[in-house]
Amino acid sequence: MSSGLVSSSIAMSPLGSLRSESYRSDRRREISCADIDARGSRVSDGSTLRALLADRDVRLVMISRFCNAAAASALALGAGKLVFDMTGREIDLGFIGLAEFLPTALLVLIAGSMADRYDRRRIASIALLSEAAVAAATAWYTSTSPTSPGLLFVFVLLFGTARGFANPASRSIPPLVAPDGELPRVMSTIAATWQLAAVAGPVIAGFLYTVDPVWPFVAIAAMLVISAASLHVVEYRRPQDASDERPSLRSAMEGLRFVRSEPILLAAIGLDLFAVLFGGAVALAPALAEERLGVGALGLGWLRAAGGIGAGVTALYLAANPFNRRVGRTLLVAVGIFGIGTIGLGLTRSFWVALLLLGLIAAADMVSVYIRLTIVPLVTPDRMRGRVLAVEAVFIGASNELGAFESGVTAEWFGLVGSIVLGGAMTLLVVLIWWFSFRGLREIDRFEDLESA
Repeated sequence: MSSGLVSSSIAMSPLGSLRSESYRSDRRREISCADIDARGSRVSDGSTLRALLADRDVRLVMISRFCNAAAASALALGAGKLVFDMTGREIDLGFIGLAEFLPTALLVLIAGSMADRYDRRRIASIALLSEAAVAAATAWYTSTSPTSPGLLFVFVLLFGTARGFANPASRSIPPLVAPDGELPRVMSTIAATWQLAAVAGPVIAGFLYTVDPVWPFVAIAAMLVISAASLHVVEYRRPQDASDERPSLRSAMEGLRFVRSEPILLAAIGLDLFAVLFGGAVALAPALAEERLGVGALGLGWLRAAGGIGAGVTALYLAANPFNRRVGRTLLVAVGIFGIGTIGLGLTRSFWVALLLLGLIAAADMVSVYIRLTIVPLVTPDRMRGRVLAVEAVFIGASNELGAFESGVTAEWFGLVGSIVLGGAMTLLVVLIWWFSFRGLREIDRFEDLESA
């Protein structure tokens, strides 16, 4: 379909009602952009985490993010366990990741443009409800005691399609609800919420799977409904700077051009892409639990949750004590620790050591996520956030879902241990290349330096 046809069809669709007039209900809370720095670039010295959590709309965004993240991590475990029980092949775990990633990559142009043109709350709510419908269909499919994973891959593909629209819209909302000067703290708090959900999601899914494989997908559908409802009633602190351009190829490409025009942003996102692409060993957790550690579904749930615990504790610390010095070096060191921990994970046969290493890996990843999540909204104007975040989502998806596919393929070629150790070593190589090749990234000291760059 040509870009003109896409633009015309969207303009004539019911989504036309999602334009800027939908913000009228927020006028009592809108504050002039002349009075508020919409980027929220500095952390107020007198602010506290408790005061931030007292804000109604910040809480609603956190509830939505928690349920959304818990559902996503539960689906990854539930679908991975189900397909591995059917086939016993590691490569099928990689195909699950690929099926979830592909729609995000294919929809990067249209999804970001829609998030910038229409009401982000409604776009995200509709997409999350679509994810819930797919989860409910997966629950039905599981109840039929399937023996072939074909239809399961289709459901994961549909889930990824809905998620491709939900991500840029929902991730563009926090800067619009963050109190003045509190965006870094809001982003770290939301990141903590996301990581805590990564603890709850796998544990819930693992426990429910031992009861009946159908129940994890029922719980996933319920959490996604709550996530959609929470976002739907959020009120913006400042109005969305909606783009007047109709979704088109030219408009959509603005996000990619902006990322390319910001060397530090491109380097930070690229580091995440290549490093975690090679270090995506978490996707092999079902095989690791069974073949190396000798634990069942419940133990698998705790393995997945260990990462959430390590990242959650780190994110909570960052939310209460956001740092703002040696940002670039901290990012590179954190990714290096990620690679070292991955190598250790591939070599150990101890369940408890594996738990500790997964916690370390996730804690290091949380530091890099915190830095990246703060960089993007600080350097991106609101009218382009949907498109830029859609581009970033492809990088993130490549480093997670596509990384899961890479891990599955290399496990098939080199064995489980060889795949994980090789991935960790490649991550360290990426860090070394970035350290010497991107001096600008390495020498970032404060977040404020990024804003003026």
